[in-house]
Amino acid sequence: MLFSSTVFLFYFLPIVIGLYFISPRPVKNMVLLAASLFFYAWGEPRFVLIMLASIVMNYVFGRLVDRDRQHEKKIKLWMTFMVLGNLGMLGVFKYASFFVENVNSVLGFSLNDPEIPLPLGISFFTFQAMSYVIDVYRKDGQVQRNIFDLALYVSFFPQLIAGPIVRYQTVADEIVDRRETIDDFVSGIQRFVIGLGKKMILANSAGYVADQIFGMPAGEMSTTLAWIGVIAYSLQIYFDFSGYSDMAIGLGRMFGFHFLENFNYPYISRSVSEFWRRWHMSLGSWFRDYVYIPLGGNRQGEWKTYRNLAIVWLLTGVWHGASWTFIAWGVYYGVFIMLERAFLGKWLKAMPSWLSLSFTLFVVIIGWVFFRADDFPYAISYLQAMFGLHGGPLFDQQALYYLVQYGVVLTIAIIGATPIPRIVVGKLLSQELDETKSMTTRRIVGLVRVTGVTVLFFLSISYIVSSTFNPFIYFRF
Repeated sequence: MLFSSTVFLFYFLPIVIGLYFISPRPVKNMVLLAASLFFYAWGEPRFVLIMLASIVMNYVFGRLVDRDRQHEKKIKLWMTFMVLGNLGMLGVFKYASFFVENVNSVLGFSLNDPEIPLPLGISFFTFQAMSYVIDVYRKDGQVQRNIFDLALYVSFFPQLIAGPIVRYQTVADEIVDRRETIDDFVSGIQRFVIGLGKKMILANSAGYVADQIFGMPAGEMSTTLAWIGVIAYSLQIYFDFSGYSDMAIGLGRMFGFHFLENFNYPYISRSVSEFWRRWHMSLGSWFRDYVYIPLGGNRQGEWKTYRNLAIVWLLTGVWHGASWTFIAWGVYYGVFIMLERAFLGKWLKAMPSWLSLSFTLFVVIIGWVFFRADDFPYAISYLQAMFGLHGGPLFDQQALYYLVQYGVVLTIAIIGATPIPRIVVGKLLSQELDETKSMTTRRIVGLVRVTGVTVLFFLSISYIVSSTFNPFIYFRF
C-alpha cells in the first residue's frame, strides 16, 4: 500500500488513527501490529509469512543469546546461525536469480532460473531484525520477551517498506511505554504532508523526465539531454526517498514514536564521505556499526582500514540490488571514499567551497548513472553520451523541449534540495514563537503555516488523483 494513494490517505490511515486512540493503553500495540500486517499484506498477502518467519526466527535467537550469555561458545554459535539464517533468507529471495544467471553465463551451465518474487522491503526488515539480535548480544538493548512487541518493531508500517532502518535500541522504550501528545501529532501531520509534497510534486515530476530520457537509446542523445536525464534522476531519487522518510517519521510521531533523521541535505556536501554521512543515514550507520567496526574499523592499520572500506562498499552495492550495475556503483563509491582517506579529502578541504561542492556533485551524478541504468552496457553508453563521445550534438530539440516543459519544476526541486526552504520556514516559525512579537503577528504567521501545509496537502492529492505515475524507487530493495 502506497502512502501516496487514496486508499491509504482516506481509508487506512484514518481508520487506524481512530482505532488506536480509542483503544486502551494495553491494546494499542496490538492495533498497530494488526494494521501493519494488513498494510504489508495489501499488495502481497503470501509474503507476510516470510516476514513472520523472520520475526519468529530472530525472536528465538534473541532469547537464546540472552539465555546463554555466560557461555561463550554457545552465544557465538547462536550469532553465527542468526547471521546465516537472515542472510540466507535474503539471499534466496533477492539474489537466487542473479546467482543462477551468472553461473550459467560463466560456467556454461543451463540451470533453471527459480524466478523467486522479491518480497517488498525484505532488505529493510531483515536488517532491522538482525540489529535487534546484535543489540541484545552487545547489551545495547534488552531482550524482548513479548513476541508481539518485537513483531511490531519489525513490521511497523510507517518504516516497513523503505525505511529508515530503525535500530531496536532507538524505539525499545517507546514500544513498551510511550505517550502521544498533541504537539507530536500536529508536527507529525506537518512532516507527513511535506514528505507527500516532495514525493508527488517534485519526485514524480523529475522521475517522469528521467524515465523518458533513460528510456531512449543512449547513442542517439545529445549531451545536454543526457545531463538533463541524470540530473532529473538525481532529484527524483532524493525527493522520492527523503519524502518517504519524512512521511515515515511523521507517521511514527503521530503514534508517539520518534525515529531518527535519514537525510540531511546531501547535495550540499563538500566531499563524497560527507555525502554519505548525509544520505540514507540509517543505512550508513548500520553498515558502520554492524560491519565496518566489527571488522576492525580504522584501528588495525591503513591497509586493513582500506580492506574494511572495500568490503563495506561492496556489500552496500550488493544490498541495493542483484545487478552488476549496483555492484559497480558500490565499488565506485568505495574507491572515492578510499581516495579521500588517502589524500583527496585534504585537497577538498583546501579547495574553495564552490569547487569542492561542484566536484562532489559531479562524482555523485556520475554514480547515479550506474544506479539508474538497467544494465552495465547502457550505463557506459549513457556516460559516453554525457561527454559527447558518441559524436552527437551538444544540444537538440528534445533537450529544448524538456527544458521548456519541465525547467521550472526542476529548478524548484534544485532549490528544494538545499537548506534554503528550511531557513525561510524557520524564520517564519521563529516569528510565530517569539513572545516579543505581537499576538496578531504570531497568529498571522501561524495561519500562514497552516494554510501552506493545507495547500500542499490538497495540491498533492490533486497529483495523486490525476497521475498514474507514482512509483517508490526504494520499494524494490
